[in-house]
Amino acid sequence: MSQQFSRRDFLKLAGLGAATTAVLTGCGPSSRYVKREPYQQMPEYNAIGQSTYYATTCRECAAGCGLILRTFQGRALKVEGNANHPLNLGKTCARGQATLQGLYNPDRVTDPVKRASRGSDSTQPMDWDTAVQTVADALTNYKPNEIAFLMGTAPDHLFDLVTDLANAAGMNAPIRFGALSMFEARATLSKAAESLFGQAGMPSFDLGGADVVVSFGANFLETWLSPVSYTREYARMRRGNPKQRGYFIQFESRMSQTASKADEWIPLRPGTEGLVALALGRLVAEAKGGSLPRAFSGVDPAEVAAAADVSLETLEHVAHMIVSAHTPIAVPGGSALGQSNGQTVAEAVLALNALVENVGKSGGVFLSPLSPNQDAYHQPASAKEMQDFVNQMASGKFKVLFIHGVNPVFELPKSIDFKGALSGVEQVISFATFPDETALEADYVFPDHQGLESWGYQRVVTGTSQQVISGAQPVVTPYFNTRATADVLIAAAQLAGGKFAATLPFKDEVEFLNSKVSALMGEADGSFTAPDPVTFMAYFQQYGGWWNKSDVRVSAGNSNPLNRNIAGIEADFVGSGEYFFLPFVSPSLAETGANKPTLQELPDPTTTVMWNTWIEMNPETAKELGIENDDVVKVVSDTGEVEASVYLYPAIRPDVIAMPFGQGHTAYGQFAAGRGVNPSDLLGAHFNEAGDLAFAGTKVTIQKTGKKRQLSRKEGLIGVYEFRPE
Repeated sequence: MSQQFSRRDFLKLAGLGAATTAVLTGCGPSSRYVKREPYQQMPEYNAIGQSTYYATTCRECAAGCGLILRTFQGRALKVEGNANHPLNLGKTCARGQATLQGLYNPDRVTDPVKRASRGSDSTQPMDWDTAVQTVADALTNYKPNEIAFLMGTAPDHLFDLVTDLANAAGMNAPIRFGALSMFEARATLSKAAESLFGQAGMPSFDLGGADVVVSFGANFLETWLSPVSYTREYARMRRGNPKQRGYFIQFESRMSQTASKADEWIPLRPGTEGLVALALGRLVAEAKGGSLPRAFSGVDPAEVAAAADVSLETLEHVAHMIVSAHTPIAVPGGSALGQSNGQTVAEAVLALNALVENVGKSGGVFLSPLSPNQDAYHQPASAKEMQDFVNQMASGKFKVLFIHGVNPVFELPKSIDFKGALSGVEQVISFATFPDETALEADYVFPDHQGLESWGYQRVVTGTSQQVISGAQPVVTPYFNTRATADVLIAAAQLAGGKFAATLPFKDEVEFLNSKVSALMGEADGSFTAPDPVTFMAYFQQYGGWWNKSDVRVSAGNSNPLNRNIAGIEADFVGSGEYFFLPFVSPSLAETGANKPTLQELPDPTTTVMWNTWIEMNPETAKELGIENDDVVKVVSDTGEVEASVYLYPAIRPDVIAMPFGQGHTAYGQFAAGRGVNPSDLLGAHFNEAGDLAFAGTKVTIQKTGKKRQLSRKEGLIGVYEFRPE
């Protein structure tokens, strides 16, 4: 216990003890004064042999799942889902379970440092007073329009703080980005909804209420949007109705983990997803009778079947399933939207939902509610917006760049050349928790706390019918000489004085957090009430956030989406190669999991490969090329080339080559560096109509190297297919 407060004082500050009656340990505003001691020095508020539990938010992605952390005598021991959190209802994914390995990671940045030169491992330790002064000097020594902030998709409270600072000081508005949002094609999905329904927002798909689900490349059981929430909904779709098991059809050129759970996997030709959705719409409309909607009038199902390499009988069968269903739903996924015609694909799939009249109904499509004080500005930047940002960096527009929570040197394609553009920036300051590739190119690294040591909140974008702000609090005292980035910016603003100090007149991060969260007290439909801000904040931390009780999803049914033309065109592919190239996000590693050995050791769900990158190739293709399992081949695009071992995978089209994204780090600690390759190195700066990267729109060639490197996989050396030469 801190010397500043006794246990009695702590209970008083937590609202006269009211907050401490909850199941979870109270951690209201006063808990910032409580020192969570390691087990050698028994904290006063712990009982010998008993665990203490804290509610917080997972930071492994931006979905915002609620966690419960079991601690024992000052140490965090086990992660579980928060059963009361409306997004995940007690469930977690593998990455959420592995967050403790981020907390105890031996490669964390332990102290603020100044780098001898960009890209160098040589650093000079600094004290925090000097680090804060460095940030303050950066704010005052440059013009406001010469200062830029690049941030990740989490946490939201820090993004709000930087936004307030930038708006008041006249600096460039902060931009946020994440590889997951790029592979999810979030901008495409949102813009398609706005174009079709006339309302901006992120679509929400009520899978749990549907009896037939038709997915176009949506890997919602893996990494798409909010996988834990959609996994729950998928389970409800399968088991929620005791009289009928839900039926699932997946259109996808490669069988993903999600497609492997489908009743039918239909491997269509890449680039034809939009045509197939329109063809299904026409077949469904004709089966229902009446006039043919304009949206589907310009497509011939027989021609579409030929173009998609799918039989017309298959399309008619799927259309019959949709017509016969009570609550069918169609879902557009990232691999279908990450093409040159991605927005058209999304509009075609959403129009198919409008045709079966499920918009705004149970088992149908809604628009996710915005959290309080949220707007479109909080959404991640598209890849095109990131390219524009990189071009401004290269031109010398920005003299100072602050980076937090994102690793663009690794996450962006090399063709966008974020690393090269850094040469146009005079001073780069990173707040990285781990020594990633971008931190290696920074002049200073002022490490933030790890997520389980941090305060904050995260807005939930999709996956629930309620408005949710997921709360975060430290479950242990920081293990290293790190400092909350919000505290660094607040202290630097006070040193800078003037409009900076006036904008952030807070004692610390917790006081800023209180100022934002206390505004929720006036919401009558909230998940809890409190008589004063102190108690309200205590409840906010105890319950793991705030949410309302009602279903506030938006029904986007005021426009007529069927009375418009939707272009029936195939996607354009860049490159002269013979094979379609499909990068997909690793279900276990995603963009930040490679530095956690548990996730590296976790077998891939479809191939069981661990600790490396592999190339998925159809056995027929391999036979034609004279390639066997574990042969190292070179994949070449118009932009770059990579080498990796081949995995013969029968559940992929012969004209498609697939690779997982998540490996290929050149830094990021001992568990990540030097393992595998990064498939984004093959991608050019090509975008769809919404500005998202056309990551699934590249063609490549395959070259044999004559080398062999055995992949580590759980299933053994034979794999799911053994090629025997004739």
